Amino acid sequence: MAEATTPISDPYAYLNIAKNPDGSITRDLTNFPCAAATPDPSPQNPAVSKDLPVNHSNSTWLRLYLPSSAVNAGVSSQKLPLVVYYHGGGFILCSVDMQPFHDFCSEMARDLNAIVVSPSYRLAPEHRLPAAYDDGMEALEWIQTSDDEWIKSHADFSKVFLMGTSAGGNLAYNVGLRSADSVSDLSPLQIRGLILHHPFFGGEERCGSEIRLVNDQVCPPIVTDVMWDLSLPVGVDRDHEYSNPMVGDGSEDLEKIGGLRWKVMMIGGEDDPMIDRQIDVAKLMKKKGVEVVEQYTGGDAHGAEIRDPSKRKTLFVSIKNFISSLV
Repeated sequence: MAEATTPISDPYAYLNIAKNPDGSITRDLTNFPCAAATPDPSPQNPAVSKDLPVNHSNSTWLRLYLPSSAVNAGVSSQKLPLVVYYHGGGFILCSVDMQPFHDFCSEMARDLNAIVVSPSYRLAPEHRLPAAYDDGMEALEWIQTSDDEWIKSHADFSKVFLMGTSAGGNLAYNVGLRSADSVSDLSPLQIRGLILHHPFFGGEERCGSEIRLVNDQVCPPIVTDVMWDLSLPVGVDRDHEYSNPMVGDGSEDLEKIGGLRWKVMMIGGEDDPMIDRQIDVAKLMKKKGVEVVEQYTGGDAHGAEIRDPSKRKTLFVSIKNFISSLV
């Protein structure tokens, strides 16, 4: 018989955060080791990487990953798909250079044979939504006009994909909606699809999987409620369009995504309390004319492949097949 687990009762303690009188939070990051970029090719590094500033006034930046094989091939190598990857953390925690995200992006660049750009974004509650969406869009504009040699020599701007995990998946979805409304402004970048990896969605009424997994040990509703409370605009509830894409029968920009023939890959874990929300959003997108590929894995909790490196290879094979089907 499985050992009983104690439900999480204090989400602030679980997240290692403390609320301050001015509305900001103090984050204890001792459990979040960071990794430096790896600019020099070596057998230990699946990809080379470097950090570049985006917006000095907002202190935003990005980490760029290039497969080591592309470095070895030089400028004569083929141009590679470009994956813009937004990290997770409930919009309140984490950073591009956290070790699990760095390793995930390095391995993804190698396994997909793609350039991966991982932008930072301002965190809530100090910078509530839509600040993260603004920063996500600004990163695309930075790529569009970049003089960086890796991008100029290796990136195929006709094969761009927006991807994110958890809050990053929500961010990719919302940046996708904005981008569908401003395609000509992003030229020569051509977005071909969205890859939503365990995207972070919510709502006021508990869905079936949130009830079933109320005592989940990774990302239970008691924790995600706090994340939404700290990240949504002041005065709104979880049925806001940022957290709940189902409200009002969905964004009208979903039809534009369908009309542009972008494809969406929805990836979830059946032991994630948000799984039913992800399935519902996939259904909504299909209803709006978007082609959606769905992949839900039994036994996987929220963000499984970030926390468990042994699960990444299978995920990256599926994503590579998805990208190949569009290019």
